[in-house]
Amino acid sequence: MAFVSQRRLEMFALLVAATSTILMAQDKPGEKGGEAHAASAAASTVAAPDSITEGSVTIGGQAVAYKAVAGTITVGATDQQDATLAFDGSLLPDAGVKAATDPAEAPPTARIFYVAYFRKDTTDETHRPVMFIYNGGPGSATMWLHMGTFGPKRIVLPDVDHQVGAPYTVVSNQYSLLDASDLVFIDAPGTGFSRTFGKERGKAFYGIDPDGQAFNHFIRKFLTKYERWNSPKYLFGESYGTPRSAVLAADLQGVDLNGIILLSQILAFDNSIDEPNRNPGVDQAYALGLPTFAATAWYFHKLPTQPTALRPFLDEVEKYALGDYMTALLKGSELSDADKQAVAEKLHGYTGLPVDYLMRANLRVNGGEFSKELKLPEGTTIGRLDTRYQGPDVNPMSESTDYDPQSDAITSGWFTAINEYLRRDLKYGMQSVYFANGRQGGDFNWDMHHSAPGFGRGFGGDWSGPNVMPDLAFRMKMNPKMKVMLAGGYFDLATPYFEGEFEMHHLPMPNSLESNISYHYYEAGHMIYVKEDVLKQFHADVESFIHATENGQ
Repeated sequence: MAFVSQRRLEMFALLVAATSTILMAQDKPGEKGGEAHAASAAASTVAAPDSITEGSVTIGGQAVAYKAVAGTITVGATDQQDATLAFDGSLLPDAGVKAATDPAEAPPTARIFYVAYFRKDTTDETHRPVMFIYNGGPGSATMWLHMGTFGPKRIVLPDVDHQVGAPYTVVSNQYSLLDASDLVFIDAPGTGFSRTFGKERGKAFYGIDPDGQAFNHFIRKFLTKYERWNSPKYLFGESYGTPRSAVLAADLQGVDLNGIILLSQILAFDNSIDEPNRNPGVDQAYALGLPTFAATAWYFHKLPTQPTALRPFLDEVEKYALGDYMTALLKGSELSDADKQAVAEKLHGYTGLPVDYLMRANLRVNGGEFSKELKLPEGTTIGRLDTRYQGPDVNPMSESTDYDPQSDAITSGWFTAINEYLRRDLKYGMQSVYFANGRQGGDFNWDMHHSAPGFGRGFGGDWSGPNVMPDLAFRMKMNPKMKVMLAGGYFDLATPYFEGEFEMHHLPMPNSLESNISYHYYEAGHMIYVKEDVLKQFHADVESFIHATENGQ
């Protein structure tokens, strides 16, 4: 799901607990498991066997037959340890190490769950594109992208509305990407059916750098298991999945990628509009969030003068955001009262927020405050992930929003859909618990410190964070033919679209490589695919991206 700050992470954990009504059962123990396997996995259970099913989906009027594999691949926390493990987590015969006698003291491992879809009617499977797809969080399962974008099935919910409840509708997905690429949906360690084991398992897998290594190990093993080393390769991450993609791309040495798709991007965490007030003196987040404020006010007709079209209006707002507005913010206390008043009046024209409110906010309004204030006279709160969604205000006296109407509108439907689909259609996980969020499995404490290529270990924390822009730039410099597709929604306050664009224009790399990046924006929110006409266009854009890059040109 979305990238979230520490406060939002806590709120999301409560949301998951409230909406999923999860029975905390254990995975079904295997009948047998050799000593080496049990010790290497540090658990009394063994991985369930892969489930292989077949199906067909009609895309663009053409039936596409496919094979689906639901299963797990076990990875180690380090390169050296990972090299000792077979796909199922057992020690390889030539590992050169002994199994731990105490599973609790065994090296940490992660049993990573995935669903892979392979098109059947293809003449050369080894050269067919393969795309690795994952959500973010951090700590989110990939149920959102799996059931919402390019898989063969998708859930249908009313746009910008909260369905009353079950039964939910899951349909054959005419916008599946199986017409252009094989697909691998990956649940991060500790999410979905993925599990972590061993000594200090949380430290080994829950953090920017260890998470990147886990995905690095998984992809290499997947390419080996399915003999896909010579296939065109793509990464597709949403939200926190975008910094994961940057780190992962840098980690995948010896694996040239044809392309990376970044949906709802955040690479430099100080650019987050969530709560920049906790990081005073770093003001650019306010400027980068302004166009999303403006788009939202336009959507709800809250502007003093309503522009006819959105995109020309945003061109004007973007120019002001990085010009006069950013200049005013940088002046701090040296900004004159007259200039401050003038900026407040200009912001009122772009956001619909009252001038006196903007003055009291010192021209600095974060995302939660905007969502609270825009429709406060109506007793309404608007969404964070998608500002088009709205719901009753919880506490009229609070400064910021108390919940996200979009999350509450869609989470139950998505969680129902993935649980039913995996078990009924893919025949996997009949007695296992699917974790929508990694916190449900325990030992989840995300380490935001990061070691960027050539920079060493950097600073990271709750309110001032890491920057993985050097990672993406590093891989683009090492592979100057690799292409990057940036996609985002105009109504996204979790990762504002202009933030992603700003980051791309500040990558530490030669300007000549900027032409390798393409930009695609849609009239939707963080999860652009909840709106069907946008999903249709997104499919067309991604398909074109693949066709333009799959031949290694």
